[in-house]
Amino acid sequence: MRDGKKERATEPLRHVFGPVGSGRLGVSLGLDLLGARICSFDCLYCEAGVTEALTTARKPYVPARRLLDELAAWKAAGHAPPDVVTLGGLGEPCLNSELGAVIAGAKELFPDLPVAVLTNSSLMADPDVRLELAQADIVLPSMDTLVPAEYHRLNRPHAAVGLTAIRQGLLDFRAAYDGKIFLEVLLLAGINDSVENSELLQGFCRELAPDRVDVVTLSRPGAHPGCQAASAEALARFRAALGGFAQDAAAPRRAEGHGPAALAGPQLEALAGRIAASVARRPQTEAGLAAGLDVPAAHVRLALAALVRAKAVRERREGDAVFYSGLAG
Repeated sequence: MRDGKKERATEPLRHVFGPVGSGRLGVSLGLDLLGARICSFDCLYCEAGVTEALTTARKPYVPARRLLDELAAWKAAGHAPPDVVTLGGLGEPCLNSELGAVIAGAKELFPDLPVAVLTNSSLMADPDVRLELAQADIVLPSMDTLVPAEYHRLNRPHAAVGLTAIRQGLLDFRAAYDGKIFLEVLLLAGINDSVENSELLQGFCRELAPDRVDVVTLSRPGAHPGCQAASAEALARFRAALGGFAQDAAAPRRAEGHGPAALAGPQLEALAGRIAASVARRPQTEAGLAAGLDVPAAHVRLALAALVRAKAVRERREGDAVFYSGLAG
């Protein structure tokens, strides 16, 4: 008779994904708090795809209990522990009104790991959001531009989200928060790589005093056509202005396997499920998946081939790299 507990543990999880390799966090186990492309922004560059519901309404889109049950199941399956548990996913995680309960529950399940939250900063003006976020060990907010025209063109925000309120909300959060803040600025050529923006962000960072600033550009396909990566000169200029802490991306971790032995059917299906769930959140390469999931590249290649044949994922070449994404990605 099969062990029912083990069988359940290998089933693909709907809201836990990865682990994936992160340039800022190492090996990150992701938790999707929205379950769909629900966001307060519809950014040109978003790796999750076009926003399906543009909103600022906070609701328990995925209940905390369901998220934490999946996280507990992932832990019980005996996977190698990640470096960090990261709340993010397909949309803006702070829209989930049970954010605080999810952070607290993740810290109980993984008391030795930091809990991080990715956010576009759009809800930082809300005192309740700031209070819930303060439970996290690391907060990774975005601030791509402080030039209003650039902000509307690049981030395509909900009408209720004002740039001035975001700026002040981040400063208010910093004043009351003892954890780490890793600020991200994503540049696109001809959109927010202006001298005006670099000067405004320089003054802002002087006030915010983040623990780290990452200035990056496109490395994966964006949500909307026409996005162009910023030039090396623009990246260098912004990094110099904002403290020089940033890097394009960390070198991918090499997955240490035990040879390219063929996967048996159930194991292949389980790995394919994990890969499909992961690339549904963001496009990734074969090497990136192997590093993030900590499995041999040969196994990832087999699972990807099966997924492509079944038309369950999309294969797309960008320059010299091949990315895999969900069909709606």
